[in-house]
Order: sequence, then structure tokens, then C-alpha cells
Amino acid sequence: MAPSQTAGMSPTAWAVLGAVAEGPTHGFAVAQLLAADGALGRIWTVPRPLVYRELGKLVERGLIDQGATEPGDRGPTRTIVEVTATGAGQVRGWLVEPVDRARDVRSLFMLKLALHDRAGTDSRPLLLAQRQRLEPELARLDALSQRSGGFDRTLALWRSASYRAALDFIDQVLADSDDLKPLRNRAEDGGRVR
Repeated sequence: MAPSQTAGMSPTAWAVLGAVAEGPTHGFAVAQLLAADGALGRIWTVPRPLVYRELGKLVERGLIDQGATEPGDRGPTRTIVEVTATGAGQVRGWLVEPVDRARDVRSLFMLKLALHDRAGTDSRPLLLAQRQRLEPELARLDALSQRSGGFDRTLALWRSASYRAALDFIDQVLADSDDLKPLRNRAEDGGRVR
């Protein structure tokens, strides 16, 4: 990834960019997708004002472009946004990059799996890379718990259990080939976030 354009991007920025990368859309549609009851919001919730703020930042970074406007259904005019070629490349790279810690599996990793599913892309490379990223840390934590005492041992045991649970989840998804098949293809709704 080009660090100059994506350095310091928050998980919220990646969620917004990932949603825009699905196809031309507008801020309100992205906000609905990332609302608490939205398809992506049930994983990573972003309040509507923050969605619009992130869209502006992504435009400044050159990762999305603003295009034409269209009348809103019941509200103000909507500005269409679309991912740039650079932005699309950044999203593709981010989607195959494993998270560093087991605690990020619940949020960022699941967000990546959801975006793979929505795009109809194979998540197996991400799953395998994630497994490879977590295994050494689990081994380190297991060793640490064996030689530690007191609360240090308790903490190492807790962290080991978290890593083991994440790896068990990955193994279950990899073993269940149906989970690797997208639940719905973006082409079914014209490829556009609505």
C-alpha cells in the first residue's frame, strides 16, 4: 500500500472506503450500510456525521472522487462518490492483509470477511494469512504462561485463549466451504450501494 495516502487511516476510514469501493454511491447510502442495523454496521458501526467526515478526508487523500449530484428521495441533493483507481488498489491490498492481534478479529477481520462476501471475492487468502499471523503469537503466549506466575500467568492464559478461539474460528470457516461462497453477489443489486 502507498503509505502516503493510507498512513494513519482509521478502521472507520477503511470501512467507508470499502463501502465506496463496491460501486458508485452517495453518503446517505454509505451511512445506512454502516448504521448499527446495516449490513456492515453490525460489525463496525459508524454514525452518519462521521461517515460524511470520512468521505471528505478520502476525497482529500485522492482515494475517492466526487461526481454528479442526484435528487434525494426525501431530502437534500446527493453527491455521488466513486473510488479512484488508487483507492481501489488500496482496498484490494487492505482486504488481504491480516490483522495483528486476536482482539481485532472481531472487528477489522470480520469487516474484511464481510466486504469479501459482498464483493463475491475469495476470502481464503485472507483466512490463511490470518492463521499464519496469529499462530506464532499463540505459541509465544503458551510459552509465557508456562513460565509465568500470578497475574502474568492469568493474563497470558486469557490472551492464549483469545488467540486459540480466533484460530478455531478461522479453521471452522476454512473447513466449511459454504462459508467461502458469497451469500449474495453485488451484481444482484446492480453493484451499487443503496
